[in-house]
Amino acid sequence: MQTHQAIIDKINNYGKNNIPFVLFVDFLMNKTHCFTPEELAENNIELSFPHFKSPQTTDVRCREKVEIEKKNIPFKEYERGFNVVKKHLDYGNSYLTNLTFSTPIETKNSLQEIFHSAVAKYKINFKNEWVCFSPETFIKIEDGKIISCPMKGTIDASIENAEQLILNDEKETAEHYTIVDLIRNDVSIVATNVQVEKFKYIDTIKTSNKTLLQMSSKIVGDLPINYYEQIGNIIFSLLPAGSICGAPKKKTLDIIQEAEKKDRGFYTGTCFYFDGKSMDSCVLIRFIEQTSNGLVYKSGGGITINSEVEKEYQELIDKIYVPTL
Repeated sequence: MQTHQAIIDKINNYGKNNIPFVLFVDFLMNKTHCFTPEELAENNIELSFPHFKSPQTTDVRCREKVEIEKKNIPFKEYERGFNVVKKHLDYGNSYLTNLTFSTPIETKNSLQEIFHSAVAKYKINFKNEWVCFSPETFIKIEDGKIISCPMKGTIDASIENAEQLILNDEKETAEHYTIVDLIRNDVSIVATNVQVEKFKYIDTIKTSNKTLLQMSSKIVGDLPINYYEQIGNIIFSLLPAGSICGAPKKKTLDIIQEAEKKDRGFYTGTCFYFDGKSMDSCVLIRFIEQTSNGLVYKSGGGITINSEVEKEYQELIDKIYVPTL
């Protein structure tokens, strides 16, 4: 397996020579896959980004409605992990920890059908091993500027005054402030003149059976003139994405391992597309994976000192959906 430095050197070389690439990095940065766009088809990977589709990917959507049967994990199982996180929050070891679990699901649809049925900003079908339909941008690079759009805070849009409730919720606001501050500090590692250009705006996400509102912010900074020659260093300086671990990042990663007791794999990892000049990327959330025991849907949420275990458990369940028209 290539070392981190070998991978970084490879990506820097692509950037220096304006060679397009697609990069996948798992949550703990133990596994990476880097392809040119032309190599995606031969590796059985379909990808749809706002300004790029893999060569074999069509715009034809699967007409069959995707239905998912959830086999919710026992509340006690979730509570055990929650209590581990809460202990560390009480001790001051973390201000925010993202806790995730795998929920067994059943569906008559294949991963490829789910990929073609889903409506999302970013969609990936990785070798029919996992499929992701993510609404969350990690970083973008355009005209020498780096942009990050963390998402934290979710509510069912059918709830009366849902938008005001989520914007005024003390727990969700504290969580959002923490992540925005973390991402702003991360971006400052590689950029100057970093600022929050847009704070606490609402994205609307439609699913097969409900509409969700998600709170987001936009952070922008200036990169050095030769950023493309160091694009590998820039990427790995910012990983893993702060929105799906927590703060402070290093200690919170240890807490996640203690609480979850499983390797997330590519779930909550990242995917990058570089076109030779600009870059777009997403956080790998809204994620279905084929395992030896069947399909699982991986989901979770941020835990703070004010979190209530019953509400967090329900959020984990609410995030199990396929966004469709």
